[in-house]
Amino acid sequence: MKGALLTGLTMGLSGMAFAGNGDRVGSAGATELLINPWARSAAWGDAGISCANGLDAIFTNIAGLAFVEKTQIRFDRTNWLGGAGININSAGLAQRVSESSVISVSVMAMTFGDIQITTVDLPEGGIGTFSPTYSNFNVGYAREFSNSIYGGINFKVISESISNLRGTGVAIDAGIRYVTGEEDQIKFGITLKNIGPTMSFQGDGLSISVLYPESGDQATLEQRSATFEMPSLLAIGGSYDFNFTETNKLTLALGFSANSFSNDQFRLGLNYGMELDKARFNLMAGYVYEAGLFNAEFGYQSRVTALSGASAGVSVDAIVGKSKSMLGIQYAYRQTRLFNGVHSIGLSIEI
Repeated sequence: MKGALLTGLTMGLSGMAFAGNGDRVGSAGATELLINPWARSAAWGDAGISCANGLDAIFTNIAGLAFVEKTQIRFDRTNWLGGAGININSAGLAQRVSESSVISVSVMAMTFGDIQITTVDLPEGGIGTFSPTYSNFNVGYAREFSNSIYGGINFKVISESISNLRGTGVAIDAGIRYVTGEEDQIKFGITLKNIGPTMSFQGDGLSISVLYPESGDQATLEQRSATFEMPSLLAIGGSYDFNFTETNKLTLALGFSANSFSNDQFRLGLNYGMELDKARFNLMAGYVYEAGLFNAEFGYQSRVTALSGASAGVSVDAIVGKSKSMLGIQYAYRQTRLFNGVHSIGLSIEI
């Protein structure tokens, strides 16, 4: 019965599965919501829609948050498009609150460094700098409904600002996961992400001063900012664990993302894991394909996003202390056509 329900939901959502529209590229806002700030899951192309656990699941599929055993803490830093001077810092806390429920709190902040203030009269700047900041704050909840079905929801508050302009919005993610097989080695996942009302900007940056020559009076007029939509998407994925031994396995993950404001993407990920006496080792690789990626005329320049192509990474987790806490470090590299790729490094502790 449960399997039939999941199959029915999958078929119902499949009508949305080819919603990608290259003609709408660039018409959505808050596109930082499409960047995975967590190194572990980013390393294999965000393919873990059906199998990413813990805080990594906040981005891939919130249902995976339900697999946190006690407490998990993460700090990750991403050097976005190496050489561009853009950094992403993220931090998260996940806590089991009952036998079947887990909650999480996380934040991601994207900084662009200091940018020269310019005017029509001073196009070269020299009158000061400003520092744009993008950030989003997440509160998530996931629950185990049975041994096979898991679900979750994530609430987001998005903020984008410069010195005299700010935009604020809200959005939600929702996802489910179905687990089956004699060793729980088969998993399916579905998630809807970045669903919310439109955003707009407000602030002094939209105001202009007007001088009336006849009277000499001066007035301030405020322009209205156009609204923009969230980069909503539907993602569907499946995975299979090849359990070679009790401490040695390979996970193959496939995923599909139907993007409302860009090309659809297909994901392939591999995660080889090995457990030792007091440590766990994972080696990951992935690939994200989208239409036009190998266009003969434009090559990689035909990409509409930097979030496509190859990725790889590694993670090491060690048992430390008398309480047997798990201390881990993760690294991911994502290929990009321009600049020097995307580097992410993370630290985690499970207690």
